[in-house]
Amino acid sequence: MKAMKQTLLALCLTVLMAGVQAQTGVGDVVYVPTPQLVVDEMLLMGKVGKNDYLIDLGSGDGRFVISAAKKYGAKALGVDLDTYLLKVANEAARKEGVTDRVTFREQNLFETDFSAATVISTYLLPEMNLRLRSKIMRMKPGTRVVAHDYSMGDWYPDEQKTLIVPEKKVGNPGISYIFHWVVPALAAGVWQSTLNIDGKDVPYEFTMEQFFQNIDGPARAGGITGVMRGKMSGENIRFSVTGKGAQKIVRHEFEGKLAGETISGLARIGEGAGAKQVAWNAKRVKRGEFTRAQDEPEVK
Repeated sequence: MKAMKQTLLALCLTVLMAGVQAQTGVGDVVYVPTPQLVVDEMLLMGKVGKNDYLIDLGSGDGRFVISAAKKYGAKALGVDLDTYLLKVANEAARKEGVTDRVTFREQNLFETDFSAATVISTYLLPEMNLRLRSKIMRMKPGTRVVAHDYSMGDWYPDEQKTLIVPEKKVGNPGISYIFHWVVPALAAGVWQSTLNIDGKDVPYEFTMEQFFQNIDGPARAGGITGVMRGKMSGENIRFSVTGKGAQKIVRHEFEGKLAGETISGLARIGEGAGAKQVAWNAKRVKRGEFTRAQDEPEVK
């Protein structure tokens, strides 16, 4: 707790900006530029490419947006309320020759419609990430989110890295944390399927509970009860089913793609050389909801 208070104090009191006078952000944000080393690693982690539309929430001097366009050919939008920083960003975009692919907008990031983005980037304090989280979770499954230093609370990242950054003077000096998430499709609910095993149709049922990208719950294979556990990555689903208690059920590995109320993919039954792989299709017969996180902000 003491370390967190020191971090917040440092962010509130210290603002650094390479090449221009230090600027205090407008609105809810205190501006601290992301070191270029971190920007480059975040773009790699987010797998940004020429077909992406990236939106940087709190874009500051525009370095993230400009780097996405110049290095990877992405289209990008930077959102900020600070008119001075927006001027700096636009001038930098002109110098780098990317004005055909980048735009900067003076707007409160909480009022921004970023539903069209394929990648979201942030360098915001934890409480701001929490305020944005439910909006991000409603985005198209498969949307990538990358954040510097601060995570999304109970929504644990799909990937994270720690970088040594000597020039970083705020937060945890000399160290940057990078987080990456993929917005998951909603798989929660009851799914039914039939697998053809050795010429015999066997009914399956999965009752999926979902906490962000994590899924688990009871499963039935024929008359045998098991437990399932797995993850979503966008619309892609992977999970395993094993026996429960004394129940004798061989291990099943399922993978597929969710599209609306159906899943299509493959199932691997058994382990080792004796494992069998069969086509797998499932239909949702009862729709569920995401399990509410304990740290979910109250809607006012």
